[in-house]
Amino acid sequence: MAPACSHEHLRLDVSPHAAQAGFQRPPLAKRRAATTPSGRATGSRNDITRHIELEALFPGPLVLPGDDLALDPKQSPQSLRSWTMDKQRNPVTQERKTIYFASVPHISFETGMPVANFWTIPSKVATSSPPKAEQVRAYLEAFYHPLPVKLFAEPVRFVAWRDKKKRVSFDHIGLQIGDGVTRITTRPCPDRTFFRQLNLNDMLDAAIEALPADAYALVMLVDPDLYEDDDDEFCCGRAYGNSRVAIVSTARYDPLLDRKTRVDSDHGAWPLSHCETYVQRLCKETAGGETGSSSKSRKSTADATQPSSTDTSITEAELRMAQVIKAALSSNPTITPSGPSPSDDEGTSVSTLWLSRVARAVAHELGHCFCLDHCAYYACAMQGTASVREDLRQPPYLCPVCLAKLARAVRDVYPLFVEAGWMVERYRKLQGFCELWEGRRGGGMFAAFRCWLEMRIQMLMGNTSSCAVKK
Repeated sequence: MAPACSHEHLRLDVSPHAAQAGFQRPPLAKRRAATTPSGRATGSRNDITRHIELEALFPGPLVLPGDDLALDPKQSPQSLRSWTMDKQRNPVTQERKTIYFASVPHISFETGMPVANFWTIPSKVATSSPPKAEQVRAYLEAFYHPLPVKLFAEPVRFVAWRDKKKRVSFDHIGLQIGDGVTRITTRPCPDRTFFRQLNLNDMLDAAIEALPADAYALVMLVDPDLYEDDDDEFCCGRAYGNSRVAIVSTARYDPLLDRKTRVDSDHGAWPLSHCETYVQRLCKETAGGETGSSSKSRKSTADATQPSSTDTSITEAELRMAQVIKAALSSNPTITPSGPSPSDDEGTSVSTLWLSRVARAVAHELGHCFCLDHCAYYACAMQGTASVREDLRQPPYLCPVCLAKLARAVRDVYPLFVEAGWMVERYRKLQGFCELWEGRRGGGMFAAFRCWLEMRIQMLMGNTSSCAVKK
């Protein structure tokens, strides 16, 4: 067995593959300007220094082979000014500020459909339980503080859909919300990971019809696998931002599918994905062993923090990320199930890891309801994703640009809003949630996020930035 990676060297900016793909990250000056309402940054040395210090906790996007930014390198990033000027953006108001969260139960025999309860069980792997609605709701309430996040009051369930001859068909299933039923198209799963898939667009149409009058947004979590159009193999989720609805499926985030998806157990999830050894390996595999000269590789790593910064600031960024990685590794490890039915410890490990993935995904899709576009400035919870593997590599936090947009969105419903004070309160809410889960098996992401949050709070409070690793 190969020795475990020490994660000694870190990648804090784009990989060598980014240049080959044609991606150019916005430089420091544009990243600073993107956080301001005017779209312009001052030339003050103090402001530049403060932003460089801030970026020690906000690495750049990795842009690995096959990643969203590598496949579409010319996409224009959305600055705070661009977001503010977007006329399609829905304002948060006192009358319409509640986020509703609906979790649709398993498809079961009660729908009247033969073998329907197997729709949400992956083929040829062990089984476990997806995250519970209240767990995801509580995470969203911390992430989108101070907006209320409530469980959707209307009953939501899948029911059999019968054709004109009253026959039950696999081609459609009904989604009942309250007294109304929407026909959802289904199809066989192309890669046979699941028995069948549900059409995402039909699901979103049903969610739009169900949007409460006082809702800012409605997000729906479902267990069945989804697809958006005929060319899709699958789709994990989607938001219609202008319509203020989002749908996320738990199916592909199941850790029991990691072997099938080829997720690297040592590096495949944030923050371990920032390991330089892992980044170089993926780039070499794609480039046939070529990642450019060693001098270019070193320059890319130096550029990782800030092009205009000193070696001291680079070291500071590496030290902080090293603490986050140490927290992840010090948490109870995930246990890979040894058989078709996980043991109690294995099941706990899988359930906690599954929750960490789904919570981040739901927060991302809900961000689109606030008109947040995919982010290209930093590694960020609002980055686009082209695969489940890329999804797991992305962080759970919002970068300075995306957080500035959320601050503007919620300030009108926050009494006596002070942005720095709101940030600290929001971070502490998230920290409290992470502390509930970081000690459980599979809680590495929560432990790492708690450590990151602790350092970010200390930075905002003007204290030395470090975190305690809990055991």
